[in-house]
Amino acid sequence: MLTLQQIRNEKEKVITGLLKRNMTKAEEIIENIISIDDKRKTTQTKLDQSLSEQNQYSKQIGQLFQQKKIEEANIMKEKVADLKRVSSTLEQDQRNIQLELETQLLSLGNVPHGSVPAGTSEDDNEVIKENTSDMPNLSDNALPHWDLAKKYNLIDFELGTKITGSGFPLYRGQGAKLQRALINFFLDQAEEAGYEEIIPPHLVNEDSAKATGQLPDKEGQMYHMSVDNLYLIPTAEVPITNIFRDIILKEEDMPIKVTGYTPCFRREAGSYGSDVKGLNRVHQFDKVEIIQVAHPKKSYTVLDEMVAHVEKLLVNLNLPYRILRLCGGDLGFTSALTYDFEVFSAAQQKWLEVSSVSNFETYQSNRLKLRYKSENGKKKLAHTLNGSALALARIVAALLENNQTEEGIKIPEILRPYTRFDFIK
Repeated sequence: MLTLQQIRNEKEKVITGLLKRNMTKAEEIIENIISIDDKRKTTQTKLDQSLSEQNQYSKQIGQLFQQKKIEEANIMKEKVADLKRVSSTLEQDQRNIQLELETQLLSLGNVPHGSVPAGTSEDDNEVIKENTSDMPNLSDNALPHWDLAKKYNLIDFELGTKITGSGFPLYRGQGAKLQRALINFFLDQAEEAGYEEIIPPHLVNEDSAKATGQLPDKEGQMYHMSVDNLYLIPTAEVPITNIFRDIILKEEDMPIKVTGYTPCFRREAGSYGSDVKGLNRVHQFDKVEIIQVAHPKKSYTVLDEMVAHVEKLLVNLNLPYRILRLCGGDLGFTSALTYDFEVFSAAQQKWLEVSSVSNFETYQSNRLKLRYKSENGKKKLAHTLNGSALALARIVAALLENNQTEEGIKIPEILRPYTRFDFIK
């Protein structure tokens, strides 16, 4: 979340950034937060003064009793009792003010980077690169991936619905092997790029979900285990980033690079029709995530490196892709700058999002209390970044559709050592 120092010292920048997110009452909200913080400071001053007076009177009471001035000591005790009642009221007021302040701060999204374009929806996102050199030329009778999955017995959507419900596909045979091949390929590429592999828990507690910004913004998208108050993870970003909660790093330790494969669980179903058909939008999918903790002065260089890493994966898979810079209205709640990757699904004739790569600057680290010691010994907030490298469901959809031939589905050469077959027949 935003820090009070950031809100006070960069008030106009914060307001301008929130307006870019289409928060029309940004100025009113920021002024209210500053007003609440002023009230907090005033209340704390009164409380400190009351406690100080109590300490002074308590010392005097002891001296008066020693001097046998009983009546004066009892009068002083009444004053202390009054001050204790005042302090108790002030302490409760301070707790209420602090809760109100935290609630207001948690409701604010991150301040967008200066390069984020204005806009209200995904239609206003900026295409910064498009690579269609691997665009397939399919026959007129080309099939969408859900028909290919049925034809080659790769994915059973009906059986998944029977076992769990809509949006939980069941992979089988060569479909399961393709899924596993992609996971291993993505993890190997991350390892080559210097990322440490982590296998994290797939459930997180409320503190972890709040620390990375899923709560209180995305409750409706997460599966909640109410008995234990645990959440199924929507992405590996949540448990892996929480490795760094409440720690202080050495400046020379950064950047820290971590990767992990997990299943991801999301309740949201999106729109209807072809947008959610097959693998286009599911409630459970597999994803390899890359995460970095970086020095604030170097985090945008790190972001460029992460974007290049994801781009290389798509080039190696021979998939046509484009990179978009998200506008203010489509930017994630916690992100300062996000690049989305989309691949072209040839049989559906549409672009499918397969990755988001984001710099959160200090937004997550403030919630995480993730700091580092600078050269002068001061503790400062680090920057956190993450990216999908990659989300498998739509990658599988595009691979099946774009590589269909009369003989079967051709496996990209880079994956063949992992699948141990060249064609799905």
